[in-house]
Amino acid sequence: MPTLPTTDAAPSGSGAPDATAEASFREAMDAFRLRVDGALARWIDTRRAEAEAEAPQSAELTAEIGRLVAVGGKRLRPALVDAAYRACGGRSEEAGLALAMATELLHTYLLIHDDIMDHAPVRRGEPTAHVVFAGRHRDNGWPGSAEDYGRSVAILLGDLAHTWAVELSRAGRAAEGDPEAVAACFDAMSSEVIGGQFIEMSLPFRLGTSEPLPSEDELLRALRLKSGRYSVERPLELGALLAGAPAQTVERLKRYGEAVGDAFQLQDDFLGTFGEEAAVGKPVASDLEEGKYTFLVHHTLAGAAPDERRWLQDALVRGGLGAEEIERARRIIRTSGGLDAVLAMIDSRLARGREALAGLPFSAEHRAFFLGLIDYLAGRDR
Repeated sequence: MPTLPTTDAAPSGSGAPDATAEASFREAMDAFRLRVDGALARWIDTRRAEAEAEAPQSAELTAEIGRLVAVGGKRLRPALVDAAYRACGGRSEEAGLALAMATELLHTYLLIHDDIMDHAPVRRGEPTAHVVFAGRHRDNGWPGSAEDYGRSVAILLGDLAHTWAVELSRAGRAAEGDPEAVAACFDAMSSEVIGGQFIEMSLPFRLGTSEPLPSEDELLRALRLKSGRYSVERPLELGALLAGAPAQTVERLKRYGEAVGDAFQLQDDFLGTFGEEAAVGKPVASDLEEGKYTFLVHHTLAGAAPDERRWLQDALVRGGLGAEEIERARRIIRTSGGLDAVLAMIDSRLARGREALAGLPFSAEHRAFFLGLIDYLAGRDR
């Protein structure tokens, strides 16, 4: 975790991270990333060739998706599909990899649309899709609004990435498990995240009204639907279902995924306020600038002095905070106990993940991967 001025505590998951386990996890992730990146590049190249044959101009779209996929990303979701599939006895390399790739393209589609909604100029250190196409509009001197054109093309890009994700999810269903169960899980993963995004967008509007502030239950629901299930729990479930794992194993793996998924999103909220831009790959403090109502804000408003609470609420409603205001907001989050409360939540989720993992019938090798994920999250800074 980045060092903070008033605390050097980092989520530990009931104990300091195991450096050896984390290193082993990172090595496994690096190896998987090479494998899935190569497969994704080949698959997208094939689609680009098909597009060029059908309508040469539309190859611009496939090329841009290829760029967005290639610029980086943790590949956590596809790695979890693959790891769960193998841990549960899956044997079809082709089916497992296809379903893993489907989750990455689903993620690409959601990021493209998320960047439009957030007006984000940068993702993973590179310009976002709507910015790229707005720039092409300006460079060509075309009439009309460059920004409207960029957003419109980016929407189409996201739609295309989603279409490809669905196509690959079908290709990945022919393995040991029940194809209908795999399809239902993928469909749920695709729709839940949209509902979660809508809830997250709606919650901040209560800050400037007489309505009660969002409850912890509402926040937790938004967190799980928008990220926790989609980032960890559902990918694990997909891999287990694809392998035909027993229902008891699937449920235990989902409990692990829920706990770790909560921790993953809580850390994203932490990094969205206190992260380092070079490490995160996008502007930090964007959550504060956009007035997002996160658990950091929730616990801060509960613990802050009345004048600080009023100032922070007004600032979040107003949006567009300057550098000095962002630093003031960060200071209030630290001194109010909001930051400590979220770090404690992360710790408790990682500990719960360890407990859930203990009941899973995995080999030592596969168990080490899932333990390594917990240790990786305990020290995550991006």
